[in-house]
Amino acid sequence: MDKLPTHMTAVAISKPGGPEVLIPEQRPVPLPGPHQILIKVAAAGVNRPDVAQRSGAYPPPPDASDLPGLEVAGEVVALGEGVTKRKIGDKVMSLVAGGGYAEYCLTHETHAIPVPANFSMIEAAATPETLMTVWHNVFERGGLKAGETLLVHGGSSGIGTTAIQMAKAHGAKVFVTVGGQDKVDACLKLGADAVINYKTEDFVAKVKELTGGVGVNVILDMIGGDYVDRNYDAAAVEGRIVQIAVLSTPKASPNFGKLMVKRLHHTGSTLRPRSVQDKAAMVAAITKTVLPWIAEGRFKPVMDSTFPLKDASKAHARMESSQHIGKIVLVV
Repeated sequence: MDKLPTHMTAVAISKPGGPEVLIPEQRPVPLPGPHQILIKVAAAGVNRPDVAQRSGAYPPPPDASDLPGLEVAGEVVALGEGVTKRKIGDKVMSLVAGGGYAEYCLTHETHAIPVPANFSMIEAAATPETLMTVWHNVFERGGLKAGETLLVHGGSSGIGTTAIQMAKAHGAKVFVTVGGQDKVDACLKLGADAVINYKTEDFVAKVKELTGGVGVNVILDMIGGDYVDRNYDAAAVEGRIVQIAVLSTPKASPNFGKLMVKRLHHTGSTLRPRSVQDKAAMVAAITKTVLPWIAEGRFKPVMDSTFPLKDASKAHARMESSQHIGKIVLVV
């Protein structure tokens, strides 16, 4: 730590509000605790939970940094006591519980993933949060199997573009919903088997048409609201619906008779508050299964845009416009 600066530039939330409340400021460089590593951040991903935190709707866990930012990529520059899995100079990407919008960021050693040889640092920064979200919710909670069908709402988002590629690499058939022709084209290019424009088509009717009336096996939903009941209609018997966000509203009035008759499973999760051990287990599974897909060129993050760290407010405005296709990244 002797060679490191004492202070760093970070982007803080000055008060709950719109993108303009994100303000660059000077903060002390954090010191790694037991089993933590300090990363000199090259780039940081921008995600919907960052927007929710900025607006005051998603406070960080008690032991996390108050700075936004849930995924980073960079170089390991300091080690806490007991670290054995990483060394100074390692190039890593990592999910973090907060603090990513800064020049330096802490993470647990078990949460750091080596940056793939075929990824730039910007691509690496766009990867951990979506990779872990899709892995846990589609494959672990949703139990997607090769040969099954997956419906993803928000197919052109960072989560959606990741889910398309991972499900196709796994041997599943993928349908997605999007809100514009440019997004239709982007998802088809990624390998989606069918893309439904929810502004001009009823996704339930289209799914029934695509599956011969059977419905889909797994649904990944970030919308909530009236989509809940419609998901029950679109699901196959023994279907699994996984809720990862509620961009519409957290309240719904579904017909639970459909859930019972079809023997559906409706579950959900959040990632940020999960334990160190839970996240380490996800990283281990991803390292075993998904990193080979990356090495083979079967998965690569879809990049929408990059912004300098000091312009995080512009990155948030871009995300809230919902015009983006793929990931938005801050370059440090």
